[in-house]
Amino acid sequence: MTDKISIRFFDDREVRAVWDDENAKWWFSVLDVIAVLNNQDDYQKNRNYWKYLKAKLKREGNELGSATTQLKLLAPDGKRRLTNVLDMNGVIALAKEFPNKNVNRFIEWFTYSDETIDGKSKSKAYALWESTFINSIEVGTTKGLQQIHAYLFGGLYDFAGQIRTINIAKGGFQFAMAQYLPATLADIEKMPTTSFDEIIDKYVEMNVAHPFREGNGRSTRIWLDMMLKTHISKCVDWSLVDKRKYLDAMTLSVNDATFIKNLLRDALTDKIDDRDTFMKGVDYSYYYEQED
Repeated sequence: MTDKISIRFFDDREVRAVWDDENAKWWFSVLDVIAVLNNQDDYQKNRNYWKYLKAKLKREGNELGSATTQLKLLAPDGKRRLTNVLDMNGVIALAKEFPNKNVNRFIEWFTYSDETIDGKSKSKAYALWESTFINSIEVGTTKGLQQIHAYLFGGLYDFAGQIRTINIAKGGFQFAMAQYLPATLADIEKMPTTSFDEIIDKYVEMNVAHPFREGNGRSTRIWLDMMLKTHISKCVDWSLVDKRKYLDAMTLSVNDATFIKNLLRDALTDKIDDRDTFMKGVDYSYYYEQED
């Protein structure tokens, strides 16, 4: 576990969060969420409410209470204290237990708000189209991918644009070992990009490498479209790519890239300079990252 930023959330109240490298997700302070939903700043009252709610959930056979874990978060007094935390799905489930008018607004905000890390990086992704910076990004290189990642996540992650030095896994799959990552990326960079098949092969290998601690998919899909645009004058209309089929095809691509190639080939468009196609692609790219 490594502390990242505290995310200033709803109605100017702060929800503390800690990043879980091993499982590649955020954990959020339960008491901070309760404070937001109850519009209550009194720590003891929030603690008592959580105690009451846990007992209620247990009586009802609801597993939410047992889904919490304890992690050390930075407290207002500057000390690290064990705190009950939930992941994103847990926070949404917790919010639904609150019978007040804030719930729907909170869930909508928590999932989509521009104040979340995803929301802020998504806004930056939109802005990338309008920026002159996009013309300076190297196409198909590791440096180019780092430039994209740094642009999307700069100021949000302290590792924005930096190649990871730790091992990460997701869904039981181990991405490229950190110690071999520089050599792996050098090999990927040498891969040709003269045809659609070659570009997708390179994209698949970069996904397996997963060079960043977080934000790989969102950065790499932009990287992919830049290669397609530059080398074959095409890009993907991501709105035509079903989320579940895409995720399944990417999982299979580790051993067989046929499925992802067929899926993306059917979604190719020549609207490479169309702003709406780019913006729509951003929307779908971020949608792919949302847990069902």
